[in-house]
Amino acid sequence: MMATKRGQTERDQDADFGFRRVPLEGKQALVDDVFHSVARRYDLMNDLMSGGLHRAWKDALVNAVNPPKGKRAFNLLDIAGGTGDVALRVLQAGGAGTRATVVDINPEMLAVGRERAPPHAAVAFSEGNAEALPFPDRSFDAAAIAFGIRNVPRIELALAEAFRVLKIGGHFLCLEFSSVDVPGLDKLYDLYSFNVIPALGRLVADDAEAYRYLVESIRKFPRPERFAEMLRGAGFRRVSFRQLSGGVVALHSGWRL
Repeated sequence: MMATKRGQTERDQDADFGFRRVPLEGKQALVDDVFHSVARRYDLMNDLMSGGLHRAWKDALVNAVNPPKGKRAFNLLDIAGGTGDVALRVLQAGGAGTRATVVDINPEMLAVGRERAPPHAAVAFSEGNAEALPFPDRSFDAAAIAFGIRNVPRIELALAEAFRVLKIGGHFLCLEFSSVDVPGLDKLYDLYSFNVIPALGRLVADDAEAYRYLVESIRKFPRPERFAEMLRGAGFRRVSFRQLSGGVVALHSGWRL
């Protein structure tokens, strides 16, 4: 296979888009189309798909962020935060000094977030790419990404950027779907994922294909042990992960030390 000028093969220049291989430079546009289609129904679909469990998973993420309760300044970056769900939960849990910035590449998702944010909430919404965050070095006390990292074409770049914008002592948290390892549950989960979720997508968001992609993207995401290695490769230390709900999701943690 012919090598590129960077020493990579043509195959290395491809990326997973669900179960399809697509040109790396084209994946972002395909992902953008998915979230443009589902933006207005995204949070409702999260409730329906997870039976409300996503709320408990996000509570676990917020608890790990652990924003201070008092007036001490604390700045959170919610990467691929779209509708602002995680950022607003952190603000509610934190004290008067807690601030949040939501960054997302998709303007439709950000528009939903701006609409749902309470008046005078200490949250800003910024359009930007997780692979090239529009913020200075060492700007944030914590950075979180919930169910977004698997949609990034170059995960290593996104992790490097999260590391860059964190202060020394800053905490990175990633909530993402994982690998179900419980015998019996794995088969039920597959049956539900590949049949019920696209049908819900068609009924509620008028887009079965978008949710078929989202289901497939879960299966292509690295297993927790491999993702932990990617965090270490980006420079994070004290890396750990905790699987929730029988391995349906995993909460990953790393620190910039």
